[in-house]
Amino acid sequence: MSSDIRLIVGLGNPGQEYACTRHNAGAWYVAELAARHNGSLREDPKYYGLTARITLAGQEVRLLIPTTFMNLSGKSVSALAKFFQIPVESILVAHDELDLPPGVARFKQGGGHGGHNGLKDIISKMGNSKEFHRLRLGIGHPGDKNQVAGFVLTKAPQKEQELIDAALDEALRCTDILFQQDMTRAMNRLHTFKAGS
Repeated sequence: MSSDIRLIVGLGNPGQEYACTRHNAGAWYVAELAARHNGSLREDPKYYGLTARITLAGQEVRLLIPTTFMNLSGKSVSALAKFFQIPVESILVAHDELDLPPGVARFKQGGGHGGHNGLKDIISKMGNSKEFHRLRLGIGHPGDKNQVAGFVLTKAPQKEQELIDAALDEALRCTDILFQQDMTRAMNRLHTFKAGS
């Protein structure tokens, strides 16, 4: 059974100074997905982002990395979704997740934004619908909510980055399972994975 997901979005901030920061984990995932499936991400001003088209298990899927800042991600997502008439339920958004440790990734559908500015803006620009799918990429938590802003905008130490990369790699394999089989099997596999264990 092929998936009903037609758009995969990777959240991050534009520019070299943010490219390697934790907040860009979603963008790393989409860039790697494009690379593995021969997609070439190109700047498309109409959608305020980098876009590509790839084929997953015989199905055409659009990829998007917004080039707005994180808190304006919804502008990019809504522009592309509207143009191609892609319903909210057919969108998968990959993002960094403070509530999961590095080395862990989870699929989920619906839910709030948990204080994540990218998700917050997407929900508001998509008519307050929260029903899109998420790929939550664990980056850990600094331990104090007042340190979150600085934490997400810095690079992870090498050991943590290796765990994040391993979880990203597994998430990419599970994305293939999602399209070849279904979300349940993809979830079952991804949700039992923990890097470094």
